[in-house]
Amino acid sequence: MRFDQQKSACSRLVFVGTLVGALSASGSGVFAFGQGQGSQAPAPPVAAQAPATPATGAGQDRQQGTSTLTISSDEAVKMALENNLGVRAEQLAPQIQTYAVAQARAAFGPSIFAQTTSRSSTTPPTDFLSGTAATLTNDSLRTNAGVQQLIPWGGGRYSVAWDGARATTSDASSRFNPRLDSGLTGGITQPLLRNFTIDANRQALLQSQNRQQVADLELRQTLTQTTRAVRSAYFDLVNAIAGLQVAQQSLDLARESLRSNIRRVEVGTMAPIETVQAQAEVAANEESVIVSEGQIRTAEDRLRTLVMNPSQPDFWTTRLEPSDQPTLTAQPIDIEGAVANALANRTDLARARKDIEQTDIGLRYNRNQKLPSVDLSANYNVVGTAGIQRSVTIDPITQVPIASDLAGRSFAEALRDVIGNDFKTWSVQLNVSYPLGRSVAEAAVAQGRLQREQQTTGLRDLETQVVASVREAGRQVNTSLKRVESTKKARELAEQTLQAEEKRLAVGLSDTFRVLQAQRDLARQRVNELNAIISYNRALVNFEAVQTVPLNGGGGF
Repeated sequence: MRFDQQKSACSRLVFVGTLVGALSASGSGVFAFGQGQGSQAPAPPVAAQAPATPATGAGQDRQQGTSTLTISSDEAVKMALENNLGVRAEQLAPQIQTYAVAQARAAFGPSIFAQTTSRSSTTPPTDFLSGTAATLTNDSLRTNAGVQQLIPWGGGRYSVAWDGARATTSDASSRFNPRLDSGLTGGITQPLLRNFTIDANRQALLQSQNRQQVADLELRQTLTQTTRAVRSAYFDLVNAIAGLQVAQQSLDLARESLRSNIRRVEVGTMAPIETVQAQAEVAANEESVIVSEGQIRTAEDRLRTLVMNPSQPDFWTTRLEPSDQPTLTAQPIDIEGAVANALANRTDLARARKDIEQTDIGLRYNRNQKLPSVDLSANYNVVGTAGIQRSVTIDPITQVPIASDLAGRSFAEALRDVIGNDFKTWSVQLNVSYPLGRSVAEAAVAQGRLQREQQTTGLRDLETQVVASVREAGRQVNTSLKRVESTKKARELAEQTLQAEEKRLAVGLSDTFRVLQAQRDLARQRVNELNAIISYNRALVNFEAVQTVPLNGGGGF
């Protein structure tokens, strides 16, 4: 009898010591994150305690992995931000919008243009001064080049061009043959009302810049939600491994009770029927071990798909071992400060405000389009002429023009005419137009006003929901902390109950059923305490994340 009591006490001490180590061993504190004011520096992590090898074959698959990766929660987050395909895809969105902004801004860049035209024509004579020739032949070559640009402010546009030409003709009345021309042309068009403060190009630029900011917001939201999802998956894996430890320890304890009962039956102090209950308890605990192994595989795959690169060859064979253990580090919660932080930084609120800004840009453009179109245009031209200058005289007998070469002017002299501003032409034009009746812009303005009112109302409703979600997340933190305290007391009472039943069984005042029931109650209370600690840390993560992103996406909590 004394030997049985010693074995039972030794087994109980091993069981209690192992579970206390799993629950209260100080890890990195990674599950207790700071709230707004910054996180506490984590202590060095303690490796997770490996569960005892189960009697069934459920644990063999885990031991046959080609490699094992031991990571902390922070390392898992870092790996996810580097390897997660969803994050990598979302990181391309801001780059895409950057090119969209560049594309919209390119409309205001200067452009160079050039044109060369060669022309030849043959026509019958229409003037008696052309002589008796049956046809007139004209050949010309003209080239012009310049620069033009939309002005990024004021909505105006300008162009400056330089041209040169050479022309020959069979017309004897032509003053220059060949004729060399050069000219400088400049023009500017400036809207005074419509398109002055904003036009279609500036609207497109503003909207593309706004969409770029939205892409940045969506990337920040994806990063935050991915981080939260990784923490959640890490919690699930830790919880599954701890659940396997509890299930295995309960199985060991049930086996020890079965062996103790068998010895009692052998010495005649217990009826053989008592071993049946112990055998049933062993079978039930073996089932729990198998289920726990499957839960570990599921949690491991979920974490693997978040943090590892699917292209690596050992993606599905690498075993993930968490190095952080759930710890209880109570932290103060500032609800009002968190609400103010969420109203200022929540990505969904910022996205809603950007939608209103997008509508405001459209309203601004459409209001401007309701104004009359009043455009001021100015043009200035300078020309110069050169070539072989001829004089023309009329033959008194035949009355045919006779041309004779007098002198020649080089193309350089034509250029000097242009530079010297000798032969100039300028013009100023004012164009006014206004549509009669209801314009398209007026309908667009009315539609935009209603859309903005709708978006503003939706923003106020979203702000109310954000405040409610932050307050709820704060209550969850406080509730989870109280739950940890309650489950801790329940676990301590369950331990005392089991100790009492084992002592009663040793002196014949209890039976195997009551001891097994106390064992099951203790295992359940230990799992409840572990779940409460993890729930508290989940609530802390939620409370921190809800100030930045909505909790209904990407987290999986």
